[in-house]
Amino acid sequence: MIKLSIPTHRRIDFVDITSQVQREVASSGVNEGTIMIYVPHTTCGITINESADPHVAEDIRMQLAKLVPYEAGYRHMEGNADSHIKVSMIGTSETVIIEGGRLVLGTWQGIFLCDFDGPRTRKVYLKIIEG
Repeated sequence: MIKLSIPTHRRIDFVDITSQVQREVASSGVNEGTIMIYVPHTTCGITINESADPHVAEDIRMQLAKLVPYEAGYRHMEGNADSHIKVSMIGTSETVIIEGGRLVLGTWQGIFLCDFDGPRTRKVYLKIIEG
């Protein structure tokens, strides 16, 4: 298993980690298989979406804020209940096919770490499975 440490810079931050994940795939020497990308946090998730236009991530942040506002009378006492809910919507893992030693992603797709309770340094675990 490979462990990455990814710093985030604001409370809600989408960090494109595609290049780091691709580097690890290349370093592994695996030509065909899959990679599992997982974050072990309750307020941080992983998603795949458009990475060519940064406005897409901003639009996702904006809509999540409307759906799950920061303060809405939550009973969770730590002040980050919205973060837990947003992660439940986004998810904490993705699986990507590896072919020819490269991630199989669409032309505009990227892999994003989605921190909803930052800024922090977040762990990302990668498991490359040959086959």
